[in-house]
Amino acid sequence: MTDHASGVAANRELWNAWADLHVASSFYNVDSFVADPHSRPLDSIERELVGDVAGKRLLHLQCHFGLDTLRLAMMGAEVTGVDFSPVAIAHARELSERIGVPGAFVETDVRSLPDEVVPGSFDVVFTSYGVLSWLPELTAWAETIASRLVPGGVFCIAESHPSLWIWDEELPEPPLVVRYSYFGDGDPLVLPEKGSYAVPDADFEGQSHSWQHTFEEIFGALLGAGLTIEWLREYPRITWQHFPFLEQDVEGWWRLPAGMAEIPLLFALRARKPE
Repeated sequence: MTDHASGVAANRELWNAWADLHVASSFYNVDSFVADPHSRPLDSIERELVGDVAGKRLLHLQCHFGLDTLRLAMMGAEVTGVDFSPVAIAHARELSERIGVPGAFVETDVRSLPDEVVPGSFDVVFTSYGVLSWLPELTAWAETIASRLVPGGVFCIAESHPSLWIWDEELPEPPLVVRYSYFGDGDPLVLPEKGSYAVPDADFEGQSHSWQHTFEEIFGALLGAGLTIEWLREYPRITWQHFPFLEQDVEGWWRLPAGMAEIPLLFALRARKPE
């Protein structure tokens, strides 16, 4: 088995480099966000998922450089964002100051939070889009979630569908072709990275380590941590162009071309900690 610590360390270095690229990218368009933060709210899936967060204490896992964290703050939440990249956390703190929206940001691995992220103190734990594949296993992740929620608190996740990762994402045109196993074996998929998903033409080369997690593993980890799953939805749209032949609709979502049979691309799930 590949050493998980070395894979996570390599990913941290990757995300340190990506954080600088992303803050300057047109993909995230930080200057536009700073100019008018309220013009770019959470997307419709995330808004339906989290609901009304005004007055609630919210923990955002794997927050990157804090864009969504601060959007949640502008919805009235008292926010804490955590991420393992010190570069991303530094950018998040700077962004919070630039727009004058308060938020606490902590550099940490989500599987082992420090005591300053106080156990049992959050009404909502939130995470979204491209988060699970960076975690070697989900047991500690789920235990982190359960340990930080107040009794009756909710966990909300919007994420790429587990079945999305079986397809060959590099083919330039349909049909979809199975390339990877749905069932992970615990070893990471190690891939070279040129640029990033946000800046594909950047003059940067790195390496990513990603792990496949099935719905069984996701559900099992959350249930094993004592949470109750109360809401699940699947969607035939996604927030990024995962396949080269996806087409963007008028709302900005990416979908398979008209005429192709739809497959799930995203899912959203809400789980609750018992009272």
